[in-house]
Amino acid sequence: MLASDRRIGFRVPLEMFMNQYIADQPFRAMAGNLSESGVLLNRVKAPKKRLVESQRVVGLEFELPGTSETIWARGEICYQGGDNYFYTDRVRFTGMPKVHARLLRDYCIESRRKHLGSLLQRIRSKPLERAKSLAI
Repeated sequence: MLASDRRIGFRVPLEMFMNQYIADQPFRAMAGNLSESGVLLNRVKAPKKRLVESQRVVGLEFELPGTSETIWARGEICYQGGDNYFYTDRVRFTGMPKVHARLLRDYCIESRRKHLGSLLQRIRSKPLERAKSLAI
């Protein structure tokens, strides 16, 4: 983890749609990465919908890939940024049912395990590939 990374746990790269509720208004957002403690979201700036910029507490609704369970969570916006077209929110989870927190934790652990397994496989195959190219 980087020193500037205040999230607990490592982030899992993930692109999926989720619903973000701000001041009881639903917004479609795209997750960029996910951890047990939070999520990075991007959403389109909608000219017709005005947000209360001071609103820090949001609701989240999403379904993890490979599961059929809808996860409900409450979060606090830790960072807001963006440009002329998109909002970027870093959201820290502040409330979630235990069963959903367990499902999220298991998903993150399994995603990291798969990622590390593929990295190890690539590292192990590199010496073999080099040896084969030198033998030819």
